[in-house]
Amino acid sequence: MEPQREQISADELRDAWPVLSVQDRVDGFKSVPHTIADDFFLSLNAKEQSDLILSLQPGERRTWVRLLAPDDAVDVIQETAVEQRDELLKEMDDATRREVLALLAYAEDDAGGLMNPRFARVRPDMTVDEAISYLRRQTREKVETVYYAYVLDNEQRLLGVVSLRQLFQAAGNRRIREVMSTDLVTAPENMDQEALSRLFSEHGLMAIPVVDPQGKMKGIVTVDDIVDVVQEEATEDIQKVGGMEALEAPYFEISFPRMVKKRAGWLTVLFLGEMLTASAMAYFEHEIARAVVLTLFIPLIISSGGNSGSQASTLVIRALALGEVRLKDWWRVVRREFASGLALGCILGVIGLVRILIWERVFHTYGEHAVKIGVTVALSLVGVVLWGTLSGSMLPFLLRKLGADPASASAPFVATLVDVSGLVIYFTVASAVLTGTLL
Repeated sequence: MEPQREQISADELRDAWPVLSVQDRVDGFKSVPHTIADDFFLSLNAKEQSDLILSLQPGERRTWVRLLAPDDAVDVIQETAVEQRDELLKEMDDATRREVLALLAYAEDDAGGLMNPRFARVRPDMTVDEAISYLRRQTREKVETVYYAYVLDNEQRLLGVVSLRQLFQAAGNRRIREVMSTDLVTAPENMDQEALSRLFSEHGLMAIPVVDPQGKMKGIVTVDDIVDVVQEEATEDIQKVGGMEALEAPYFEISFPRMVKKRAGWLTVLFLGEMLTASAMAYFEHEIARAVVLTLFIPLIISSGGNSGSQASTLVIRALALGEVRLKDWWRVVRREFASGLALGCILGVIGLVRILIWERVFHTYGEHAVKIGVTVALSLVGVVLWGTLSGSMLPFLLRKLGADPASASAPFVATLVDVSGLVIYFTVASAVLTGTLL
């Protein structure tokens, strides 16, 4: 006889889950009280659900596979190795398997790939009382999410939508066509998940219907589905802005070689870019040799340009992601960032000039040409910050125009670009101001 397992709480297992081995996860899951095992299973992400199901004995898998809604089952299938997907599909009932296979035909990041094909539907000629009774039966049978009831004709074209509140407030003998709303917010099957998330944000809906080009309703995407999408997209963007490829997996679940590979590529590109800084300094070697004091301000100059560029790129990347700024707005952004860069450069330039003059007065650090050195640094800061701001704000637009992710215009990448050009600006200004004195 198999020894009785000691039961543990779902919270205890959830806390320990990331560090448990596969077998320990299975043993722990089987120890969770049956009354809460379903909720615990549904709280796992798709990869964890896939791994857990495949670790169970074949006879135990069916219960958990059939607990998943079709759209959730698709997520689990997509997180499963190709050669093991049939093992999960064969555990589904015929109707669910057909729904899942239909959803797998869509791109993972499109509305069609996110939608649930099971939704509450009613006919326009039903009375309100008939619709409520019909919805009650649908909920008992297979529909889990009932935010709205969608009004379809005989060819499954979407005619309108009615909320449960509208149904309960309306007289029981009124027809659905009389109480439904025809001011519809819909998503095409191929709408990208980022655009879909903006649609939810703009309209504040709990669910959005997905329709094909003929207006036939295919399913719904709910707000809880899109929350996961927003978190995923934000995570990827943050990782890209940090100067690396998106990990596409939780930190502790990605293998060490894969993590190194994700980080090494951009780091190598940035390193090679920074080597141009050494080339720029070599080009101005003569000026540096004659006025060594100029080297004291190189870190100040290039870091200010890099910081201003990073600020601008981060602001524009986020504005593009939220739909606050579009490609056609690039000229408005140029004008705004030109003014911002000029103002910020003047602020830093004045601070730099005052600092040099104070240090010269107190410590006699820079010699008889301290004022000209201060003017050189001040003008250079204005130029470098202005250039950093403009290049940082325009690079995301360029990448979007080329079809790339604007988040690839990462802060380290912008900083590297501005470092090289900042040195050119600095020594060009120095040559103009200090020729005949230090140079």
